[in-house]
Amino acid sequence: MPDSDLSNVVIVLDHPKDVVNIAGVIRVMMNFGLGKLRLVNPDEFNPHRIGGIAHRSEPVIEAATVHDSLSDALADVSFVLGTSARPRTAGRTYLRPREAAARVATCVPDGLVAILLGREDRGLTNEGLDLCQAVSIIPTDAEFSSLNLAQACLVLTYEIFLALDGGDPVLPQGRRASRRPTHSELEETFAALANGLSRIEFYKARKPSSVMRTLRTIISRSEPDLRESRLLAAIGYEIGNYLDRSKDG
Repeated sequence: MPDSDLSNVVIVLDHPKDVVNIAGVIRVMMNFGLGKLRLVNPDEFNPHRIGGIAHRSEPVIEAATVHDSLSDALADVSFVLGTSARPRTAGRTYLRPREAAARVATCVPDGLVAILLGREDRGLTNEGLDLCQAVSIIPTDAEFSSLNLAQACLVLTYEIFLALDGGDPVLPQGRRASRRPTHSELEETFAALANGLSRIEFYKARKPSSVMRTLRTIISRSEPDLRESRLLAAIGYEIGNYLDRSKDG
């Protein structure tokens, strides 16, 4: 992805109250490659304290700007995505975070896009929402609908990061310790387990064929490598060996 995609996303906090929440937002921004933060009349903006909470955040803190009004903070922005805990009027365009991220992805090539978050205790004012082209609502339990400022920022920026950058498309995979077992090797495993279960009279009222069919399904679903298959077989063998040693003793 071109560098301009993520660098065209601006986080704007309108009248934030708590410096701890500002630090939480900055940490989220660092997690997802965002570097532009604008604060509108914050109650407190203490770079030293923020740096102590969000470690290694100096580049974002130093680039942050403080503004006297939302209009000033949004003056050079071409698209504003607001946030709200719930719909307030039917006249606004409301989007879920994933839909909002897709919308942001279509807008960033044309200029700056602002993600606008309101004050912690009351969210964005109606006047602030009026400045937004769309508003994102994050689904939550109805009894606890409001998210912490940094939490709301996290959900939105995560979706935007995926839409613009995608992260590493290849997730790490568990490495096999050895090759896959052959058919005969796997059948040896099933036979050892079947015999071991029989020796401890596990089946009782159960049909052995039904039990083994279920075990086959479980083991086949997990696709064991040869080492894992042999470990399962060893369990079956050891059951018999234990019983033999007990009998001899």
